[in-house]
Amino acid sequence: MGKPSVEFQAVNIAVLTVSDSRDASQDTSGDYLREAVTAAGHQVVDHAIVADNRYRIRACVSSWIASSDVQVILVNGGTGFHAKNSTPEALLPLFDREIAGFGEVFRMLSWEDIGSSTVQSRAVAGLANGTLVFAMPGSTSACAVAWERVIVEQLDARHRPCNFVSQLKKV
Repeated sequence: MGKPSVEFQAVNIAVLTVSDSRDASQDTSGDYLREAVTAAGHQVVDHAIVADNRYRIRACVSSWIASSDVQVILVNGGTGFHAKNSTPEALLPLFDREIAGFGEVFRMLSWEDIGSSTVQSRAVAGLANGTLVFAMPGSTSACAVAWERVIVEQLDARHRPCNFVSQLKKV
């Protein structure tokens, strides 16, 4: 007798763009992520754009972590090495558990596109209150690498040998 088949489970996702210069009309990375989430069968339950300020980022992400309906947060922008970039500093204190492998794998994959410049990426991820948080660079191509080559599989209950779906808060 074989193992019972696992069915796809849609998850509720919020998308946050961190930028000092973009508004909704220029948010190509946020647009890409929202479209990719929907195309994969998940629901976008909220989205926002906030300035690259660790307290504004933390306030927005904290409200989603505390909410009963957001299971995953995708943050794009503010992960570079420039002094003004503060997304990792905003998020790391919120995590119950950091997912170090996300940043490691993201940088490995980015090597193919940007070579040694990938060492300046501070992509991070973690779990907080049953909510997964992935933070990636703000370029649309970086968001595509993160989503298509890492995140989409980890949000699919059918992906083996493991995925994060069973660890998400129930909605």
